[in-house]
Amino acid sequence: MLVAVRISFNSGKSRSTFQSPSMRWYWGDPVGSVWHDDSLHTAMANTLKLAALCMLIAVPLGVAMAIGLQRWRSKLAAASNGLMLVPIVTPELVFGVALFIVFTQVYTGLPGGLFTQLLGHVTFTMSFVVIIVRGRLIAIGDQYEQAARDLGATRLQAIRLVLLPMLGPAIFASLMVTFATSVDDFVISSFLSTGAATETVPIKIYSGARAGSTPALNALATVMLFITLTVVGVAGLVLRRMRRQGAGDAGLTSLTA
Repeated sequence: MLVAVRISFNSGKSRSTFQSPSMRWYWGDPVGSVWHDDSLHTAMANTLKLAALCMLIAVPLGVAMAIGLQRWRSKLAAASNGLMLVPIVTPELVFGVALFIVFTQVYTGLPGGLFTQLLGHVTFTMSFVVIIVRGRLIAIGDQYEQAARDLGATRLQAIRLVLLPMLGPAIFASLMVTFATSVDDFVISSFLSTGAATETVPIKIYSGARAGSTPALNALATVMLFITLTVVGVAGLVLRRMRRQGAGDAGLTSLTA
């Protein structure tokens, strides 16, 4: 990774040897730099838009499914729990081919491009959300909801006022995992892409690398790496603050008791 980042600062077009440091491929070159290349702008915008929409859709659906599957007691629930693991244990190549067949031969009336890519990403990442949130639900148990119900809260009030705040760290972790998975995805995005207008950064880097491109792709990858590391760093700080706040609330509760 450090070598790829260093190559992005080359003054020349070599992507194999170190040259004198330069910001040419970030904004110095008026044609091929990340700042001036519209195709690179499009790939970056598509990637971030896809990841943001995937977070907004997959995480609420995954949280709702995790709560329902954890609280639902029937034979059908066991089958549903196993079904949620299918996207994770299935090779991504097989998953991408299956989605491609569905959207091109079964549901042919759906708009292609970003819409089908979003459906594919949501379908794939929602299983991670369910697993993360269910792990937190198992650790919490149902005694807090029962206590809220005993004190007069309705089922929805117990979920909204008691359960969801306790699921905060798991929900936040799900958001970060969904973002990272969507940004990094290549197979599903490439199978459901309809051309240059729907290219994401992984697709752009792959197609550009095969064509023998300039270090501008390294610069683009470096920018996305910086964004991802920033998001992960902020996530770590927020989770640490949540843990400290939770420990402080627990200590205050014990002292009050």
